[in-house]
Amino acid sequence: MKHGNIKTMLSLMVLGAAILACGIPSTEPGPAEAPIDDLQEISDEGGGAPPDAPSIQHEVIPVDFPSSQSGQAGDFDSSKVLENNSLIGGDRFTFNRFERPFNANTMDVYFSQLDIVNTQVYQDDTWVYGKLTLKELGASSSQNEKYALELDVTVNGKGDWFILTNKPESTEWTVTGVKVYQDANRDVGGELPALTDKNPVQGDGFETLIFDQGQGDDPDTAWVRISPNDPNTIEFAVKKSVLGNPAKFMINMWAGTSLLDPALFDINDRFTHEQAGAADKGLEFFYPIKEVAEIDNSCRMAVGFQPTGNEAGICPVPQKEQQGAPVPPGTSCPPGTFLFCNNGVCFCFPIFIIEFPTPIPPVP
Repeated sequence: MKHGNIKTMLSLMVLGAAILACGIPSTEPGPAEAPIDDLQEISDEGGGAPPDAPSIQHEVIPVDFPSSQSGQAGDFDSSKVLENNSLIGGDRFTFNRFERPFNANTMDVYFSQLDIVNTQVYQDDTWVYGKLTLKELGASSSQNEKYALELDVTVNGKGDWFILTNKPESTEWTVTGVKVYQDANRDVGGELPALTDKNPVQGDGFETLIFDQGQGDDPDTAWVRISPNDPNTIEFAVKKSVLGNPAKFMINMWAGTSLLDPALFDINDRFTHEQAGAADKGLEFFYPIKEVAEIDNSCRMAVGFQPTGNEAGICPVPQKEQQGAPVPPGTSCPPGTFLFCNNGVCFCFPIFIIEFPTPIPPVP
């Protein structure tokens, strides 16, 4: 074979190999996907971390709660309602107060893991801590329980931050299941903070997801655990720096299932009273609870300032004519009352002091 023909055949073989290579999938790893810059794009579906999330390196982890408390507010214990056929205290839809750890319509199933009985708040230089105590957290359920802190750092009655978690599984601090939302466009609460607006609110609730289970600008933003000292208490810790280091704020806590959705706040602006129903038998035009069921919240505690009692959603403020003698923190109040503490001073309040005027019934 001539030398020229050999060169021609070699060229054709190289060309053929190149053509075949173009049609064979590469076994080499491709370029990494671009990181998610905006956590709003992360789906809320599912409880796991975002797919292919990098290993999270934590630098600041909460340790123990401070010794001094910044506030405490009890909440109505609904566990005896079905047994005694008694009235439910503290449920007023139009005031954004819910006492509904029951199923819809028949209200014959009680969810003890959704019944808030006590809330406490602490703070130090780094963290705002919340303790949320349920009647019986370990009760089984076919639903997916969720728990939350809501913070109003502008003290105008509108929630600014929402820290949401699935039920923790450990007494060790973890970011698993924890998400932090902000109402960046300030539409939560509509025109009447904490009250039901006359016209439907067309907002998007806590729309900005800034932390998702360790993903975000600060991987140490928020943590949860089951209290090492009480299996019915969920403990939260959220960095004050993320909240803007507020000198004063209002805080309340939530328990619920699917309705505990950041996009639905304020809940009493997203449903009519007729749709939501009422837990109080005295409100015959609205009783029983309907679409707004399996949810409970606490009143708002004031931290860093002395409330006047006119703040939207605030817990009862002791007045000289009704406060009686202070009781030591940690004291158990008698039946029919609940404990409220502010600035280290605690009082036992009648349960129905948190009731509000009966709304005007709908026009037939």
